Amino acid sequence: MKVLDINSWNRKQHYEHFKGLTDPYFAVTIPFNVTKAYQFSKDNNISFFAKYLHDCMKAINAIKALKLRILKDNIVEFNTIHASATIMRDDNTFGFSFIDFNSDLGVFVKNIEQEKKRINSSNDLFPPKNGLDCIHCSAMPWLNFSGHKEPISSPFDSVPKIAFSKASKVNNDFLMNVSINVNHALVDGYDVGLFSEKFQVFLNA
Repeated sequence: MKVLDINSWNRKQHYEHFKGLTDPYFAVTIPFNVTKAYQFSKDNNISFFAKYLHDCMKAINAIKALKLRILKDNIVEFNTIHASATIMRDDNTFGFSFIDFNSDLGVFVKNIEQEKKRINSSNDLFPPKNGLDCIHCSAMPWLNFSGHKEPISSPFDSVPKIAFSKASKVNNDFLMNVSINVNHALVDGYDVGLFSEKFQVFLNA
């Protein structure tokens, strides 16, 4: 983790403007083609959720703006961003996870499974390991939403929030809408556009 010098940052004025707003977040919902990712998960007998979440995290970790967080009076850049995903229990409640990111898909899948076991064996809402070095994300495979809004704790909440909709078959492709909510004090539309491009590339790999 490193602390940015706000005074020499070319977004200083943008940061100071947006952090003063009551709601500095903006959100977009983007359609992604997940056909190849879905087929990959079936061919390799792994969770489709694990596959697309891994691709999402690779895209997140490739973009500097999505690794920035507001910490007290500082802006910090984390080396690695992990996944804090909601994981459902059999009783339809959920727990928040903290899934360590690893560029190796096999290791990442094991990390997901460990968090699933922990959540299913407890009633805890929050994970024992937690921090700002993550994204908050949730999968809603029951519905194909075209818009989405996440709860925000304060104008200083700087953790990006992502939601994944149901994957629906359109002609011969599977399409999935993905909502991304970001704090405009740290992230611009250009950065979200880069995320979209990189995520689709990883889904196609």
